[in-house]
Amino acid sequence: MNADLLKAFAPTGVLRASLNVGNPVLANLDKEGKPFGISIDLAHALAEKLGVRCELIVNETAGKSVATVEAGRADVGFFAIDPERGKDIAFTAAYVLIEGYYMVRSDSLVTKNTDVDVVGKQVVVGKGSAYDLFLSRHLKHATIIRAPSSQAVIPDFLSQHIEIAAGVKQQLEADTKGMTGLRMLAERFMVINQAMGVPKSKGLGAAVYLRHFVEEMKAKGFVKDSMTRHGIQGAGVGYAADPDKDPLDTTN
Repeated sequence: MNADLLKAFAPTGVLRASLNVGNPVLANLDKEGKPFGISIDLAHALAEKLGVRCELIVNETAGKSVATVEAGRADVGFFAIDPERGKDIAFTAAYVLIEGYYMVRSDSLVTKNTDVDVVGKQVVVGKGSAYDLFLSRHLKHATIIRAPSSQAVIPDFLSQHIEIAAGVKQQLEADTKGMTGLRMLAERFMVINQAMGVPKSKGLGAAVYLRHFVEEMKAKGFVKDSMTRHGIQGAGVGYAADPDKDPLDTTN
C-alpha cells in the first residue's frame, strides 16, 4: 500500500463505504438501525487492510447507493455489475451471485419466462435496480413499471394489480412470506453479479487493488464464512476471476 493508493481510497482519512440495504442478501439493518451483512463485513475488512477507519453510508436503494459513489460522497460501494453503471465505476469481479426471478399470481397465464415479454404485459421492478437496468435492455414488448424501491415492488404489485413482479429471489420470497395465491416462475431470468466498485476517477491502481482484494476474500473463504454467519441461503460465492481483467471487458 503506497501513499497514492491510500489517498485514493481514503482521501478524508476514513474509508467511506456506500451500502444498499434494499437487498437483504447483501446488507440489512438490525432493530437498532445498525447495518450488518456481507457488504459490511467486506467494507470493514478493506478498511482494516488499508489501516483506516470504516464509515458506512446507508442507502435504501441500489440507485441511491450508486449515486452516492458517483457524487464522491463515498469511496467504494457494493453494486451489481452493469454496463450503465460501468461508465463511471470500475467493478471487481462478483463476490456473490444472486438470482433474479419473476413472481405472478397463481391464476396467471404466465407460466414461463418467455410468456413475460408480450405486448400488454406489465412488469413491476425496483427503480434503478440491477434487474431494472437488465430488463430495460432486454424486454422489447412488455411494459416496465418502476416502484420507488425494491422493497416497494411487492406492495405495488399487489395494490396496483400488476401481473408480474421482478426482483431478487430472496426478497420476493421474504416480502410474500405467509401469503397465498402467488407463485414464482420456475426459471431465473438473470444472474445478478454483486461486486465492489470504485469511481474510475480514483485511477486504475485503485481499481486493480480492489479487484485483488475481492479475489483474496473469496479465495480465503471470507465471503463464504460471512454468508454462513448471516444465514444467507439461495446465493453463491462468485467464481474466481483474473483480478487484472476488467469484469466489463468482454474481449479476449
